[in-house]
Amino acid sequence: MSRLLTAVVVLAAVVISGCQSPVAPVIVPSRELEWSNPGSRVFAASVERRPIEYTVLGTGPDVVLLMATIHGNEHAGTDILRTLMTYLQVNPHVFDDRTVVIVPLTNPDGLAMNTRTNANGVDLNRNFPADNRLNNDRNGMSGLSEPESQAIYDLIDRYKPGRIITFHEPLNCIDYDGPGLEISQHMAQYCPLRVKKLNVRPGSLGAYAGETLGIPIITVELRRADGRSSAERLWEKYGEMTVSAVTYPLAPEGF
Repeated sequence: MSRLLTAVVVLAAVVISGCQSPVAPVIVPSRELEWSNPGSRVFAASVERRPIEYTVLGTGPDVVLLMATIHGNEHAGTDILRTLMTYLQVNPHVFDDRTVVIVPLTNPDGLAMNTRTNANGVDLNRNFPADNRLNNDRNGMSGLSEPESQAIYDLIDRYKPGRIITFHEPLNCIDYDGPGLEISQHMAQYCPLRVKKLNVRPGSLGAYAGETLGIPIITVELRRADGRSSAERLWEKYGEMTVSAVTYPLAPEGF
């Protein structure tokens, strides 16, 4: 049975039964570049013309943006967010009164090359128009010089999230910028990572969203070993924490 058909069958069973207890997600091997999910939309293309997709679930006023793999060699978060997408699709009550925007793979060229940077050699997480940005070859000679960072900038402007969650590796903590302390503490209750405030980097998404725009932004720094873990193992460790970012300030149910 295909992954898509499996997800549809599970979703149908939930709707017919009227069950409100969370159902286990369909776990898929998801570090592939060629991957699709029901409801995904292509909203931009990378330097090498690979599609950048996002999924929107719900229409409520509480808007949360989750994204991963802005650094192409930090890809464990892509597995987690792709599993989150299937989890939410079979548990639609979780996003009642919420809008959940998910970008599971921000830097597809970097993933293909297993590099931190994009195909132009620019660190996308230093390419935002933050008040503290520095222009150079590595950061980009101007803010938003790269199509991938421009796409995220446009998505933030369009949906105006009340909080942003982004996945990185390998610093083993939950970092935050802007007014994100309470959200990071909430998330840390549901995983082995602990809150640790790191230095804000010039031109980073944290600096732009958190410091310049004042949006709470949480950077989940997974452990180095997580980059070698299966999607199943990652969801076991971080699924409850990830769902808690969606349900904040409420606790996730059913884990």
